[in-house]
Amino acid sequence: MHHYILKQILVLLTLFSMVPVAGAHTGSIRGKVKDGTTGKGLEGVNVYLSRAGKSAYTDAFGSFMIRDLKPGLDSIRLSIPGHQAVVAGISVEEGITTALEYSMRISQVALKDVTINAERQVNHSPVSLVDLKLRPINTAQDMMRLVPGIFLSQHQGGGKAEQMFLRGFDLDHGTDINISVDGMPVNMVSHAHGQGYADLHFLIPELVDNMEFGKGPYTIDKGNLATAGWVAFRTKDYLDHSFVKLEGGTYGYFRAVTGIDLLGKDGQERNEQAYIAAEYGYNRSYFDQSQDFNRINLTAKYSKQIGDDRQLSITLSGFHSNWDASGQIPERAIQEHLIDRFGQLDQEGGETGRLHVNVQYNQSINHNSNLKLNVYAGTYSFSLYSNFTFYLVDTINGDQIHQKENRIFEGFHLAYSNKHRIAHLEALFEAGLEIRNDNTNNSELSHTVDRVFLNDIRLGDIHETNLGAYANETIHLLPQLVAGIGTRYDYFIQSYLNKIPALSELPSAQYNNGAFCPKAVLYYNVGTKSRIYINYGIGFHSNDTRDIYFKPSAGSDVVPLEHAVDLGLILKPLPGLLLQTAIYRMGLAQEYTYSGDAGDEPVLHGKTLRSGLDFSGRYQPFKWLFIDADLSLSKARYQDLPEGQNYVELAPALCSTGGVLIRPMANFSFGLRYRYMDDRPANTDNTVIAPGYFLLDLSASFSRPHYEFGLQIQNLTNTNWNEAAFDTETRLRGEAKPVEELCFTPGNPIFLKLSACYKF
Repeated sequence: MHHYILKQILVLLTLFSMVPVAGAHTGSIRGKVKDGTTGKGLEGVNVYLSRAGKSAYTDAFGSFMIRDLKPGLDSIRLSIPGHQAVVAGISVEEGITTALEYSMRISQVALKDVTINAERQVNHSPVSLVDLKLRPINTAQDMMRLVPGIFLSQHQGGGKAEQMFLRGFDLDHGTDINISVDGMPVNMVSHAHGQGYADLHFLIPELVDNMEFGKGPYTIDKGNLATAGWVAFRTKDYLDHSFVKLEGGTYGYFRAVTGIDLLGKDGQERNEQAYIAAEYGYNRSYFDQSQDFNRINLTAKYSKQIGDDRQLSITLSGFHSNWDASGQIPERAIQEHLIDRFGQLDQEGGETGRLHVNVQYNQSINHNSNLKLNVYAGTYSFSLYSNFTFYLVDTINGDQIHQKENRIFEGFHLAYSNKHRIAHLEALFEAGLEIRNDNTNNSELSHTVDRVFLNDIRLGDIHETNLGAYANETIHLLPQLVAGIGTRYDYFIQSYLNKIPALSELPSAQYNNGAFCPKAVLYYNVGTKSRIYINYGIGFHSNDTRDIYFKPSAGSDVVPLEHAVDLGLILKPLPGLLLQTAIYRMGLAQEYTYSGDAGDEPVLHGKTLRSGLDFSGRYQPFKWLFIDADLSLSKARYQDLPEGQNYVELAPALCSTGGVLIRPMANFSFGLRYRYMDDRPANTDNTVIAPGYFLLDLSASFSRPHYEFGLQIQNLTNTNWNEAAFDTETRLRGEAKPVEELCFTPGNPIFLKLSACYKF
């Protein structure tokens, strides 16, 4: 099917490239859009000319250019959520490029400012910006919930990265979703706990300026792990004001965060900004035993505009957290009154830290070309004690395990873009080069009791290098018809040094492999009110290096490929109504399950197929009322297992989120949100069910220029729900035989949080 789609797109490209486009007797406009408060260029502003029906969006410097315009009068509209739209008349002159400059003032977020722009391929970005500015945020990891269809579950004391679900994927902690912050990857490949482990807790949520996301493997500059989708966060280059914020809540919750602008107005006049921010959090949590979760974050960022065409930013970030945890418990432990829902059978816990530097450089070569460079390096540590099976293996000491690693990582991403013409057609060429290197010393899985070492299960050094290159061409076949086609190539060098000789005769092994991943897109815009699109792409997630060491037959499939296609529609029938729906089909060639908890040989489940439908709606009928809803339907099945025994474990078939936000006054808001997840199969024959849940959260806020107050009530109806659930074989102390049943981590009961922020 995918070969047929590619052939049809190539035919369309050929046919439309022959369409004659008049290049004479036209003019152009070149513009710059600035923030009315800081004077900095505004990135991502939608530009639309009503008479010409042409559009553009501003680059990182706030610049845009539109060519081949018929001489005469036209109307230009500039819009971006969070700033007041600008509408003005312009005059286009034959043979002349008219220079324009605009300033946009900050205003309340409004859906009428979301524009479907033919120049911009990222369909979801305006929605994510609106949601980010309107919804209450608790943690940086919690911001992942802003992606329609993503669900999170935390099942170890708040310190471990959350488990995620999207489009019929149990993403685990990041296996099938590519996450980045300011262009720096968050996922940890061949992690001690699981492939692609993505811990976002180092990111202070008050520093997030914007986020973009995409579903499926269709975005050319997103490589490894971008199978179900990707999420990219961007932090602020400057603070609008310094601030101090305090939060307190039930179950011993406390959080303090501050951000200090270091250069002030003098820095703005020199086009440079710098700030430092710090965060401390503590949470006893709602379990019978205190979780004693402690986290501290420090972030410093320096940004400078060098002339009109260069930008530089340097970010330093440090993070550390430690916690205890009650872990997941089997249902029979409650039924037999050994513990209650919030009790524990073995104390778990962990400690993790991260220190990194990230340098971003952006240069406008000319009005048509741009160069971006990301260079990053860091160190990372992780230590986790868990017990999922209790006394299944060791009936005397228990089955507690310790997962530990120390990692050094570094890399860069160089991206080049050039606007040009192909047979009088507007086109955009993009190319990039990426290198990422990870060195992990003493990646450990060991057997412990009461956190005291007993023996090693796995111990070794992991080296993994990912080299990637891509090229993509986007062509405006007509002003509103756009086609894009490109490919990326990724090459992996993976090696493992085994430090337990008894496990294998091979002291070490290395595997090199690579894959081409072509991608194509075709979309048509009707003005600024609708878009129909089809996306096709091949993506992948690399296998854990230990997969291909302990099961060498996996070596030929180090880069298992996914073929995917989306057919979607974006519709804006009213200024305050935005609807989006897509049907998709995603087939993964291979799914190995390497158990970082057991250290077993990977289990080959073979091919999987996921198909489904996504729907998102945003409605603002009045300035003071905002309504949103997201719905995801998915069917996930193994292709090499018999019918009825081929369910993908924990894959959500139906989930939905939504809410209502009321702003009766400009400085006061009240919101009610829901989360719903249907029952899910916990095993391949669907005989064990992970029960679904429906939750309500309430929020309210009051703000003035120099202070803000907030209130949140989570799980308003005090529902008993399971945040995480697994089908696990366990043996409790004293049991003669093991039992396979549902084990779960209970979700939070009703929780109250108050916050106060002072700005200066």
